[in-house]
Amino acid sequence: MVLIYFLLAILILGGFLLLYMYRQAFGDRVLKHELRFKEFPASFGSVTLFFISDIHKRIISDSVIEEAKEKADLVIIGGDLAEKGVGLDQVSINIEKLKSIAPVFFVWGNNDYEFNSHELDSLLFHSGVKMLDNTAVKFESSSGDTLFILGIDDLSLGKSRLDLAMQDAEPNGFHILVSHNPAIVNRLEPGHNISLVLSGHTHGGQIRILGFGPYELGGIKKKNGTTLMTSNGYGTTTVPLRLGARAETHLITLLPKGN
Repeated sequence: MVLIYFLLAILILGGFLLLYMYRQAFGDRVLKHELRFKEFPASFGSVTLFFISDIHKRIISDSVIEEAKEKADLVIIGGDLAEKGVGLDQVSINIEKLKSIAPVFFVWGNNDYEFNSHELDSLLFHSGVKMLDNTAVKFESSSGDTLFILGIDDLSLGKSRLDLAMQDAEPNGFHILVSHNPAIVNRLEPGHNISLVLSGHTHGGQIRILGFGPYELGGIKKKNGTTLMTSNGYGTTTVPLRLGARAETHLITLLPKGN
């Protein structure tokens, strides 16, 4: 009888744990970050980016969209918008939701190539999403100061060409690099003049046992002369569960230091 009660208790606790992990996986957090850089041009005032990565099989909730509306100037998808088994209609729904916030920019992730990449490429193009495929986009303030967002193709698949993205940007100005894989930071050199790197891919380890996981927990840190922000991501891979690495999206406000 004692053994039966013991097994029953384990089953109940296991059920609560699975429910907790499921809720962590399907949360709708919008984290707010304020980042100040001495090299950020004061003439821009402030620029707010809505950053979302690793959507995978999820449909973005309306609460996340409403939280970002009228706050973000640009939307950046940090890769893994789709994966094998996700329908084109679902991807289209997510794109239209993100477009309701602000203009959308996209970099490829490894799981995006599980999808029919030609169909995804066509959908993005016809939806008006700007693909940063080893390229850069330039923004200019009324005073003539410049801000560049560079995007590279997936690093783990050997498709990244940081050199081409750098050629597409001018050497002066404020530079943001978007790379699905945060490991790109190990290839940066001082001459690249990258102030901020936005990435995802790792899911923050997704399932962390006693604080330990296969990857670092997402966050912001200084590394190799730049500021690296790695997101835990919005969706999941393999299993629809998280533990100690909650799902998240981001509103990132860039400001000049000293204001």
